[in-house]
Amino acid sequence: MSFLTDALEGLAGLPQPAVLAVTGALTLAECTLGVGFLAPGETALLLASTTVTSMSRFVVMWLVVTACAVAGDSIGHHLGRRCGDRLRDSRIVRRMGQQHWDKAGDLLRRRGARAVFAARFLPVVRTLVPASAGASKLEYRRFLPASIAGAGCWSALHIGIGSAAGASAKYVESVFSGAMWVVLGVVVVVGVVVVLRRRKRAAAAESEELEEVV
Repeated sequence: MSFLTDALEGLAGLPQPAVLAVTGALTLAECTLGVGFLAPGETALLLASTTVTSMSRFVVMWLVVTACAVAGDSIGHHLGRRCGDRLRDSRIVRRMGQQHWDKAGDLLRRRGARAVFAARFLPVVRTLVPASAGASKLEYRRFLPASIAGAGCWSALHIGIGSAAGASAKYVESVFSGAMWVVLGVVVVVGVVVVLRRRKRAAAAESEELEEVV
């Protein structure tokens, strides 16, 4: 009954610097061109966020994740500026899907730097937008503020969701465990009542048989 709680408490018991380091590394990897297709950065962030039980932990994780996300975006932007539209025909982009690259480019053409912010919340596309922005010659001074804003909002949202989910899971499990004890108690009471009634009937039947014999 306590498996989920034990798992969350075990995760919370890990050294916080280690949790932050792994979460930050996976976030950076996910936000870097191509690696995001393999690195479960978002999943890792949600799991790691279940360890956030105070405002200080929230702020520290938010700063680390935001910085790593922006760093990953910056790496992608640099690769895009250096390689240009040749990235569309690269093995990495073909593996992820060239349609996602085209979608990222279309988003940038229509919204400019605002697309960098909006794409942060779009799966797959967010991995390609930084490189596509670099390939489309979007200036870094315009790219960076949008990246910071998007990374900050994205990390705050996911840390909040993960933290709330962890607290809710523990609460639900505690309520569920309590309910199970109530159910078990009812079953025991019902079982006792049934046994007593059967014994009473058996005793009455035996009494009737004895009266007939007498």
